[in-house]
Amino acid sequence: MNLNLQDKKIIVTGGAKGIGAGIVTALAKEGAFPLIIDRDNKSALELIQKIGKGDHLSVDLSKPDICVPALEEFLSKHGQVDGLVNNAGINDSVSLEHGSYSLFLQSLEKNLTHYFISAKAALPYLIKSKGAIVNITSKVAETGQGNTSGYAAANGGRNALTREWAVELLKYGIRVNAVVVAECFTDMYETWLNGLPDPQAVLDKIKHRVPLEKRMTRVDEISNMVIFLISNCASHTTGELIHVDGGYVHLDRAIE
Repeated sequence: MNLNLQDKKIIVTGGAKGIGAGIVTALAKEGAFPLIIDRDNKSALELIQKIGKGDHLSVDLSKPDICVPALEEFLSKHGQVDGLVNNAGINDSVSLEHGSYSLFLQSLEKNLTHYFISAKAALPYLIKSKGAIVNITSKVAETGQGNTSGYAAANGGRNALTREWAVELLKYGIRVNAVVVAECFTDMYETWLNGLPDPQAVLDKIKHRVPLEKRMTRVDEISNMVIFLISNCASHTTGELIHVDGGYVHLDRAIE
């Protein structure tokens, strides 16, 4: 399917590695011009060299005083934004029992508030282009996980903002959707597994919980859904929380 993304400029936050890098790569294959927002300068530049196109802003999105003017200048330089993929974040394990109020707020800054910051900066351009927004969110907002209050609250906020912005931006023809991720195998996920006493046993247990094909979701499966939603091929889809998770969240746990 031709997604008609040729020469479209699409922002991807956290686009240097993991799911973000997968989205950037998929966009480039469709002819889009990715605008990567990621503090990992080295990985972003390597990715741009690999895909042969794109631009990068190295900035910490959890620092509003620094990132807002930098982001505004970066977008002004390009003068065009056709889509925004909010993706940056990290499951930082800030719990209720052992966490603190300050760490909880820091978790929201790492995982939620910059979704607003990026959307606010991109909005004038998106109004002009009638672009689209896709928010990457996690199943943790719906299922809970334990010991990660900050990340769970942030993802609940991501889901809420998806629906809120879909309503607010109807008048501009801007569509807003979310892709909800459950168990997706990334380099970060692999690093976490390798820090456990028996990584393979844990991985096998996780895979068994995924109803469809008993396997982890691949990065390209997330990326393909994201770029479809960004494109005009999803022209009458807005306010949706779309789970790309092999049935992990909604199908019966008794399935064998």
